[in-house]
Amino acid sequence: MFSDNKKERHMADTSSSQNIIAKGTKLVGDINSEGDFRIDGTIEGNVNTKGKIVLGKTGAITGTLNGTDAYFEGDFSGKLTLSGTLTLKASANVEGEVVAGKLAVEPGATFNVSCSMQGAVKQVGKSDRKTAKAV
Repeated sequence: MFSDNKKERHMADTSSSQNIIAKGTKLVGDINSEGDFRIDGTIEGNVNTKGKIVLGKTGAITGTLNGTDAYFEGDFSGKLTLSGTLTLKASANVEGEVVAGKLAVEPGATFNVSCSMQGAVKQVGKSDRKTAKAV
């Protein structure tokens, strides 16, 4: 009876765990994960996750990255697609293509990309048009 509850609890904990690529580690290839990532090493390839991505100061990604939210302090080169927010700290260096819901950039960050923002497009209603014509 008690062992079943522990197994269920352990399985729930692993789904919210964080994957760590440590400084000095280099991965070449594709990565798919349900959890969050902390990257202080180097990745060359495609990263797909439903979690948050943290790219540390010593971290570097070259390739394609798909996720929800990202917090960058390191180097990224490639195509980045996020459904949530991209946060760039002053030490971040991003080049390539970016599609994100929201963008937050600290002064000093390098952001050389073609960027498109996802989100709701505000529709102009008939009452807005009348007001605009009258002015």
